[in-house]
Amino acid sequence: MTRKRWIAALGALGIVIAAAVTTAAVVRGDGDHQADDSPLLQAPTTAPARTPRTTPRTTAPKPTTTTFDVSKLPHPLPPPADPYAAGPVTRLGSIEIPKIGLLHPVFEGITLTVIDHGPGHWPGSAMPCQRGNSVFPGHRVTHTHPFLDIDLISPGDRIIFHMPGRDCVYKVTGTQIVQPTALSVTDPTVTPTVTLIACHPKHSAAQRIVVKGTLIADIPVKS
Repeated sequence: MTRKRWIAALGALGIVIAAAVTTAAVVRGDGDHQADDSPLLQAPTTAPARTPRTTPRTTAPKPTTTTFDVSKLPHPLPPPADPYAAGPVTRLGSIEIPKIGLLHPVFEGITLTVIDHGPGHWPGSAMPCQRGNSVFPGHRVTHTHPFLDIDLISPGDRIIFHMPGRDCVYKVTGTQIVQPTALSVTDPTVTPTVTLIACHPKHSAAQRIVVKGTLIADIPVKS
């Protein structure tokens, strides 16, 4: 093979290698505009089949203690039909997680146009310090990636919401990995709790990582 042909062959090989590296970066999710970094939960596409009842109904005894009416608690709205819908970006306060060095503004709403700015409060869920489940999805690896190291949070760690006139301090109770359709993690709770949601694993939206915490302090602060 002549020298010119060798040079041409090496040049072509270099182009192929560069293209392969670029493709791998896209698949891996490098950069700040990955399409797979949506922390939103999704409604199941089909309802689960019901198992026929084979045992006779029995009358359960009436409880002897008074239980709280869960229907009176704040209930989260369904996931947005259009996750990219435009809307106002309204700051509520900020979230602080000392364990991972996080201090970041939080906003109202869970469309991606809101979450791109920071963790968003799920409309209809409880507000921080309020009785019920306060739900906040956030990006893990894109934009300001506030929940990048959410997997490092352990039971006993603190999650603090700095809200107008008060600080809401939660103690982490646990972490779980769920499917994107696990809307049950947003269900109301009788006690004041917090739920943080992000993609899992990093650079993928295959699952969701969910961190739960319970309120341990509601501290008034001067505005």
